[in-house]
Amino acid sequence: MQNSYKKSGVNISLANKLVKHISSISKKNVKKTKSSFNDELIGGFSSLFDISKIKIKDPVIVSCTDGVGTKIDLANKLNKFDTIGIDLVAMCVNDLIVQGAKPLFFLDYIAVGKLNLNKTKKILNGIFKGCTLANCKLIGGETAEMPGIYSKDKFDLAGFSVGIVSKRKILSKDKVKKNNVILAIPSSGVHSNGFSLIRSILKNNKVSQKIKKELLKPTKIYSKEILGLANNNLINAAAHITGGGLIENLLRSVPKSHSISIDLSKIKIGNIFKWIKKNKISDSEMLNTFNCGIGFCIITSKKNIKRVKNFFEKKYQPYEIGHITNNKKIRILGSLKW
Repeated sequence: MQNSYKKSGVNISLANKLVKHISSISKKNVKKTKSSFNDELIGGFSSLFDISKIKIKDPVIVSCTDGVGTKIDLANKLNKFDTIGIDLVAMCVNDLIVQGAKPLFFLDYIAVGKLNLNKTKKILNGIFKGCTLANCKLIGGETAEMPGIYSKDKFDLAGFSVGIVSKRKILSKDKVKKNNVILAIPSSGVHSNGFSLIRSILKNNKVSQKIKKELLKPTKIYSKEILGLANNNLINAAAHITGGGLIENLLRSVPKSHSISIDLSKIKIGNIFKWIKKNKISDSEMLNTFNCGIGFCIITSKKNIKRVKNFFEKKYQPYEIGHITNNKKIRILGSLKW
């Protein structure tokens, strides 16, 4: 009996069907977004993006890469794959906009043990939706079937995003001043960090389907609001609240000559975090692992607060949680209100 690639676990014909599906949904995306790339190149060896019509003085390219961590395991267990792609785009794009960069394009990498066409289509549809929300283009990617490396149902995701910003408009810690206020922007839920701890909780406790679905809520994409603020010179710096939690990520956007004063009692904690907390998790662990209801922070002058709020819908209205100090010591006031 002859050996073949298919018998070893890799189905090329199925992969070709997936490429046709990607090409089909990409054409719809082109019509909606007036894309700057040739959709006929989907399935090619590389991707092209035309930047000649982008009118930005002193342009700087900004790039980042990320994944969604072990949240994919929960998606697998709940057999729900339509939103995990939004998470993937969000984790990359939300990093780009911290520096005021407009997202241009996105590429994905999907690794699977065995290619399931329906499952992969749902993941890709989520990625396309995320790109639409971020107003960027999915211009390429790779789906790798890797039998023996991943078990049959297991998969992993990675994303790669590129944006652009004028050198004069880059948001940086150098613009942060004493007495600038720190505004918290609510998260849509857990987003995509801390799921190894969450999976440990789920393993040892019976949990309702409602809670599990709440845990899978996709990460909020903040690009429209943050770029609107940046274009109107209403913020000095920003922070995407991901792994490491509020304090650690905020400090990444503050110069070493300054620090932060945060009032924990002002944080509006989401119900899903109250549920996590009930599972014998300390306050410090909650703060260091989860966003606790704050998905993004901006640092701005106090006089800008009213104008800043006009850029957000009611559900994501920013609110003050602290300010910048001119000493190097972090000041933590109050405690989280559970």
